Amino acid sequence: MGDNTGHVIRRRQRQHFRIAKALSTAPKVQYGALPWKCVNGTLEVMLLTSRDTGRWVIPKGWPHEGMSPARSAAQEAWEEAGITGAITKKQIGRYHYLKVLDEKDAVECVVHVHAMEVGEQLSDWPEKAQRKTRWFLRPEAADLVDEPELRRIIQTFAP
Repeated sequence: MGDNTGHVIRRRQRQHFRIAKALSTAPKVQYGALPWKCVNGTLEVMLLTSRDTGRWVIPKGWPHEGMSPARSAAQEAWEEAGITGAITKKQIGRYHYLKVLDEKDAVECVVHVHAMEVGEQLSDWPEKAQRKTRWFLRPEAADLVDEPELRRIIQTFAP
């Protein structure tokens, strides 16, 4: 076995341990927003890139003290994508994902998703330099996200 093969095996073992450890505890709750708008009768969904991997995701994050779930989701949408608009008080769905915290730790998260009809995207926001945002037609947006449960939320969403 070459040096590189041993390194790959050890890295995979660390990943499997991290995943097993994350799945052994109750999922941590996050709140997210599914940003949408209608253009000429066609539904579009905004996705943004994650800071670490560049994957396409929706705005989401930890609960904000003193804020309702919907308000927390709206706050994340503003911080991560610079968007404001009307957000549903009731969640439209939820999905699970594994959040990697560092080389040794990960945590399973359940994201409660609220629909946000985007009114505007501001010219500046806290994470603008760290992310890209883009509007997609619903089928393309659904294909671009990694999480199957989020894909179904996007596919079945009807404003």
